[in-house]
Amino acid sequence: MTATLPRAAVGTPHHVLSAADLAPLGMEKLLAHAQALREARAARMLKPELAARQVALLFDKPSLRTKVSFDIGVELLGGHAVFLGADEVKLGQREPASDIGANLGRWVDAIVVRASSPGIIGELAAASSVPVINALDDREHPCQALADMLTLRQQWGALAGRTLAFVGDGNNVCHSLVIAAALCGMHVRVATPPEHEPDLAVIATARGLTSASVQVMTDPVEAVSGADAVYTDVWTSMGFEAEASVRRARFAPYQVNAELLTHAPEALVMHCLPAHRGEEVTADVLDGPRSVALEQAENRMYAQQALLVALLT
Repeated sequence: MTATLPRAAVGTPHHVLSAADLAPLGMEKLLAHAQALREARAARMLKPELAARQVALLFDKPSLRTKVSFDIGVELLGGHAVFLGADEVKLGQREPASDIGANLGRWVDAIVVRASSPGIIGELAAASSVPVINALDDREHPCQALADMLTLRQQWGALAGRTLAFVGDGNNVCHSLVIAAALCGMHVRVATPPEHEPDLAVIATARGLTSASVQVMTDPVEAVSGADAVYTDVWTSMGFEAEASVRRARFAPYQVNAELLTHAPEALVMHCLPAHRGEEVTADVLDGPRSVALEQAENRMYAQQALLVALLT
């Protein structure tokens, strides 16, 4: 009788826990494939690139765009997604994250995790014999950043040399965005209040990936002046609700509004959603003709499809 090797013995999977983990997969290759998938879906000509593939969606945090885009995206390519909500698994509570990763790896071909703690996701990934994708934690949001780059690529073609300004909280979205933009050769300017600047280790990582400039500053006007795109996110992310009133006061000068955009008259407006209209961005700007927020949301699916195909095939 021939013994069958367990999945863990097949090889070390490539995990995408940070936007920096996209680099070995080739950003241009991922974006080109994502664009092709978008066009194929529009033409009703998608191929079953994930046929017979099983993907676990392990979500410990609420979600709209991430859940729907992964679930439907896998199904459209012929695969099957299994959704596991916070009350079903209780990540790291009922049993160690490492046990969850080791078990899921015996049943599925990839694991998508959305949780608060980067450490929990890392522990799960270390024990998994299949690729693990970070679908958001408190430190990064790599799938969002990949969709953002796809959105800009659709608008401009080449990304290298363009300038992207991020205004607001130096949070998980900001971290992944800076790294992804650096991988694409974009100049990046981040403007935040002093108490909320991005992690300097993330900025150092981004600078090490590009010859383009990566700047952190406190003046939103300086950041957006002449920029090709202006990006913002909520001032109070999930898990920081107790700080909401303090944050509103600190971030008031960082609102993306018509006045701020006079310093970037041709800039696209970006937001990862959900948005708090009247706080980080005004309704007229977010819903106006320069906004590509809904394109970013739609592109989540194609970017994630391309990522899964790259990891699994």
